[in-house]
Amino acid sequence: QVQLEESGGGLVQAGGSLRLSCAASGRIFSGYVGWFRQAPGKEREFAAAFAWRSGNTYYADSVKGRFTISRDNAKNTVYLQMNSLKPEDTAVYYCAAGPAGYSGRYSQSGYDYWGQGTQVTVSS
Repeated sequence: QVQLEESGGGLVQAGGSLRLSCAASGRIFSGYVGWFRQAPGKEREFAAAFAWRSGNTYYADSVKGRFTISRDNAKNTVYLQMNSLKPEDTAVYYCAAGPAGYSGRYSQSGYDYWGQGTQVTVSS
């Protein structure tokens, strides 16, 4: 009964902004919520994560300073605010939840639940 649903993707010009949402239906007891992305021909890679209880956030070097992950406890929703978007940010973005931990927070293996993804396209 746990599902994750991403929304907010779309087409944007370079330098623009988008905010992605990851809404959970059902109860999630995982310690981390993360965002991953996969561009055509490339492996899925870590973008950002949020440790639910501590509030600590973690970012890939490629997005640090441009992306911000946040939460709304009342809505059981995690957001990814993406600013100063670049063409290389073009990818399908996935949200995920799981126990992660110190070593697992940056890898897909640290997450048990996954959304279906939302397409982000940044034009030059």
